[in-house]
Amino acid sequence: MDPSPIAVDAVHQQLLAGPLGPAIVPTYSYVSLTEVSEYVPTVEQFGDRLVAEGVPADSPAWKAKVQGYAAREESMRRARLEPELPPWPNVCFYPMNKKRKTGENWFMLPYAERSRLMSEHARSGMTFGGRVTQLITVSVGLDDWEWGVTLWARRPEFLKEIVYTMRFDEASARYAEFGPFYTGYVTTPAEILAHCRITGDD
Repeated sequence: MDPSPIAVDAVHQQLLAGPLGPAIVPTYSYVSLTEVSEYVPTVEQFGDRLVAEGVPADSPAWKAKVQGYAAREESMRRARLEPELPPWPNVCFYPMNKKRKTGENWFMLPYAERSRLMSEHARSGMTFGGRVTQLITVSVGLDDWEWGVTLWARRPEFLKEIVYTMRFDEASARYAEFGPFYTGYVTTPAEILAHCRITGDD
């Protein structure tokens, strides 16, 4: 991850130029950008949402919730643009689109309805806090799919559980299309070489 595409590709080129370069065959690539989703509410929108959920405007509870959200809004937005990747070893990536089919066209829905569905979807994901971290990146105009989803987990079964659980949300069950899944394990270069039985003499 880097603001410069050249810096990102330099990692790829460095691998190909190294001793193992002749044995490495690139099979897949995906280009996307970090972004702050349009469905992340502003402080004002958050306050309006609380009212819609039955919290009286300007009540002590409303004020406390709005102040709490305002205090963490900037760091939350920054974390989406410049995320810190967790030190968890199990990872998977998959691309996805929102449907444009008759009767299931995400982009024809009013913003309020799309926001409601994504809020429901986000609440499902939050139940996996401490077990799974996700990074959503946008690839509209950059790759064949519209978004990329990367998940890190403490244990591999957590990856299965979060994907299965969130597919029952209407935003996914009705409006999402998923691409291929790529699963990996995060480790050190030395451990990778040892796992592949590669030594300095090879």
